[in-house]
Amino acid sequence: MAAPLEAPSLRILVTGGAGFIGSAVVRHLIDDTAHEVMTLDALTYAGNLDNLAPVAASPRHRFVEADICDAAAVRAAFEDFRPDIVMHLAAESHVDRSIDGPGAFIHTNVIGTFTLLEAARRHHAGLEGEARERFRFHHVSTDEVFGSLGADDLFREDSPYQPNSPYAASKAGSDHLVRAWHHTYALPVVTSNCSNNYGPYHFPEKLIPLVILNALEGRPLPVYGQGSNVRDWLHVEDHARALVIIATRGAVGESYNVGGWNERRNIEVVRSICRLVDELMPGRTLDGGGIGPREDLIRFVADRPGHDARYAIDASKIKRELGWTPRETFESGLAKTVRWYVDNPDWWQRIRSGVYRGERLGAAGRAAEGSGAGDGEPAGAS
Repeated sequence: MAAPLEAPSLRILVTGGAGFIGSAVVRHLIDDTAHEVMTLDALTYAGNLDNLAPVAASPRHRFVEADICDAAAVRAAFEDFRPDIVMHLAAESHVDRSIDGPGAFIHTNVIGTFTLLEAARRHHAGLEGEARERFRFHHVSTDEVFGSLGADDLFREDSPYQPNSPYAASKAGSDHLVRAWHHTYALPVVTSNCSNNYGPYHFPEKLIPLVILNALEGRPLPVYGQGSNVRDWLHVEDHARALVIIATRGAVGESYNVGGWNERRNIEVVRSICRLVDELMPGRTLDGGGIGPREDLIRFVADRPGHDARYAIDASKIKRELGWTPRETFESGLAKTVRWYVDNPDWWQRIRSGVYRGERLGAAGRAAEGSGAGDGEPAGAS
């Protein structure tokens, strides 16, 4: 077990750093630490350079557009930057999309992780002395690899893997590769599995940003089934802090669950958003039109295949061993999130008018206006 890293300045390579969670990590690293950062991102539909605009001018940050499945590009990034830490967040991450097109998830999440692990193994083998002792490969995963919970259980680090969607299976596969590279090749790795993230810069196919934007525009708010599925919600900036702590202080070979202790049924989340939007924009939509209570916009739609009933994380280990706890309650974090979307229409209007328009995904080919009101699950990179 290697000692925690105490160096004031490290070189950290963040894959998927233009995505939702990855960009939160990059902004935290640049704003709140002295570390140097290379962001590597393929800029697929959910990767967005606007997410990095607040830190784009920093001399401690550089951006490389590359696919993690491109072995030559990945090797060049390692040789150029010579990272002390790799924080691997790049992934295809949406359950609904994995139902409609599982191949991309296997390619990126399994083959891409393999490609990174091989580049990291080669890099680590060439290091000596303190540089070799410093190196870490931090793999960021999801609680969905553990499957579905009953009413009272919690996912723990030793919970058995029971993935139920193509997305979850692809992430489970990548988790197992990371474990194997540690045990077979002595690659110094740490792993984290998190609950559902939400917050600013969240691509609007996930539950919370989708419902916020539809509510602002006076569009229907589709909810799968009866909205009874339960998720544990974690503010993305709390998660970013946790990930940096795990990458720099986590014990090699260990895994850490990161959760917000904020379980809510999906319908509760939607109704909370409706109330917050009604408070900020009572009786009117963004374009000035009239509207009644947003809860009147809720529409229950056919559930997606294999929709897990409940996820909930036991985050006791990271609190006990690394001293991390979330700063945001669900109420405080959701209020800040709704306010951010109200205050930043330029960011999301470019998305809504272009690549993604709110089409429903993951429903076996049936179309419905509004879309994808599923989990808002994490691992949000490109």
